[in-house]
Amino acid sequence: MLTATGIFKNYGDLEILKGIDLHVDAGEIVSIVGSSGAGKTTLLQILGTLDTADKGFVSINGTNLSGLSERKMAQFRNENIGFIFQFHQLLPEFTAIENVMLPALIRGLSKTEAENKAEEYLEILGLSDRAAHQPQELSGGEQQRISVARALINQPKVIFADEPSGNLDSANSEALHKLFFDLRDQFNHTFVIVTHNENLANMADRKLKMSDGLFV
Repeated sequence: MLTATGIFKNYGDLEILKGIDLHVDAGEIVSIVGSSGAGKTTLLQILGTLDTADKGFVSINGTNLSGLSERKMAQFRNENIGFIFQFHQLLPEFTAIENVMLPALIRGLSKTEAENKAEEYLEILGLSDRAAHQPQELSGGEQQRISVARALINQPKVIFADEPSGNLDSANSEALHKLFFDLRDQFNHTFVIVTHNENLANMADRKLKMSDGLFV
């Protein structure tokens, strides 16, 4: 479902990625671990089309991303990829449901359609009673579940998560980790997760370790 072949990335004279190959099956949960500076986040950003490789290519669900124009890339990203970040990246001036609705509105759904879909995901994640609250009125765990709902609303082929529980306490971290697997079982989502959390890493179907720009 996801294939990366010969991924190289430099920043100036600094080699970050040195020829990464990766294949992830549909419905698989893969964790990527390694020390800071190993290249994990850079790889995740390239896989998720937020950055480009110097060499190599990425294919998602049969689409070679290197052949897409900037406009087509943005459309593909919106329709096929979900992102979950450590610090939630919620817009503070919007309510929880408005934050969740945004990707659906960008995709072209009407406000009513987007709101209905957002309500469905908030209910799935146990947040229906928090829909009208702004991010600062929510706990850290609630904010992260809002970001999960936002990542899911367009029913993406793959979800990329960068240290998703890095800003949560142990109870909320455990709940979030279980949620990923429940969502995979319910919707067959594919997850690629960069994490320093050993519990989450070990729960994955596969745990890959990066060191010095390569898998080891």
